[in-house]
This record gives sequence, C-alpha cells and structure tokens, in this order.
Amino acid sequence: MSTKQKLSNELGMINISKDVISVIAVLAAMECYGLVGMAKQGIQDGLSQLLGTENLSQGVNIEIIDEGVKVDLFIIVEYGVKISEVANNIIERVKYTLKEKTGVNVLEVNINVQGVRVDNVT
Repeated sequence: MSTKQKLSNELGMINISKDVISVIAVLAAMECYGLVGMAKQGIQDGLSQLLGTENLSQGVNIEIIDEGVKVDLFIIVEYGVKISEVANNIIERVKYTLKEKTGVNVLEVNINVQGVRVDNVT
C-alpha cells in the first residue's frame, strides 16, 4: 500500500500525499448539512469524541491502491436528521471534490456513523 497517490500526464509526475487527500475529504464532508463533526476511529465503550479542527485527520482513513483511493470517514451527525441522506450527501460531495481538486480516482467512500449529537433537549 502506497502513502502517495501518483498521477502522471504529458508534463510529468504528480505525487499527492495521503494527508492532503484526507484534509480535502474532511473539509468537503464538513460542508454537508447534518454533519456535526469528525470522530476518532475505533470508538471504545460507545463514547464518541468530537474532534477539534487540529485533529480532523484522525476521523478519516485513506487507502491508496493502484486504481485509486478508498476513503473511510468516521462522523458524528446531528440529532433529527435522516442519517442515510446525510451519508449519501457526504459520499457524493467527497467524491466530487476529490476528483475536481486532485484528479484522483475515488473508488469508495465509506461512512461510519460514530455518534449522534443532541443539543437543547427539553
């Protein structure tokens, strides 16, 4: 498994690091309605922790293979939203943004809902 996505054209070779791909994927996902934030991978004891902006890359896993990239996002959604709709919106947004910004072939975007945030419950 590679740590960089390699693209080439008639002008030369482009190497894009996993960190760059993960940041672009997270920022694209954060634009979607219903997403509260990113969560750590592999939650223990059912406790999800909302990550701050400096740790957002902990909520994403990027796998680079010859054919393209696979993205796993670990998210926390807002209470009251339809989770399947939020997940579908994130998948489409991340695929589109990665293709447009980097030119990489996105094979999969997998959404792992780690929690639901409830605000102002009466």
